[in-house]
Amino acid sequence: MFTGIIEATGKIKSLSKLGGDLKVTIESSDLDMSDVKLGDSIATNGVCLTVVEKLSNGFVADVSNETITNSGFRHYQIGQAVNLEKAMLATSRFGGHIVSGHVDGIATIAAIIDNGRAKDIWINAPAALLKYVITKGSITVDGISLTINNVEAGQFKLTVVPHTASQTTLSNAVTGSSVNIEIDIIARYLEKLANPSSNEGVSMSLLARSGFLK
Repeated sequence: MFTGIIEATGKIKSLSKLGGDLKVTIESSDLDMSDVKLGDSIATNGVCLTVVEKLSNGFVADVSNETITNSGFRHYQIGQAVNLEKAMLATSRFGGHIVSGHVDGIATIAAIIDNGRAKDIWINAPAALLKYVITKGSITVDGISLTINNVEAGQFKLTVVPHTASQTTLSNAVTGSSVNIEIDIIARYLEKLANPSSNEGVSMSLLARSGFLK
């Protein structure tokens, strides 16, 4: 589990085809690896990867075909800059929102507009994902927890402050770039509960059994 608060950036040092999928080496001089163990999770541009080899300045991970299909790993190249976040601790501050590291799909940066010292970034999102996007809600873009400031005409707007831009790959964002998107996981659960085609929709009895009513 992650929060979407980026700890460091890094680069893809190598991409190797292995058994039909990929093995990736991530290099970063800024990510503290001292407390990382084999089997730990590190979000890489929002994708939860398992550390299979620990390096002094990075790590090696396997990337499944499922991940390749649904994230930017299908077009990443050696040298690609990535945002990095180690799995959260129970004692950590929860600075962003609940992020699973399971990317829902890819979206495209439609426009970048100066807004004072910040930048408004408009993103084109697939309709299947846009239905979960609400104004003032949260979304994860390349692993970064961000607030949605507007939704219209198949797009949503993010306002990125200078600190966030400088500490993440958004400093290099350009129109037309692809980004990984993970919607707020709470929206998924609410949809499941409210879907009348499911075995049971939201009801007073369901809420009582789930502990929401006394």
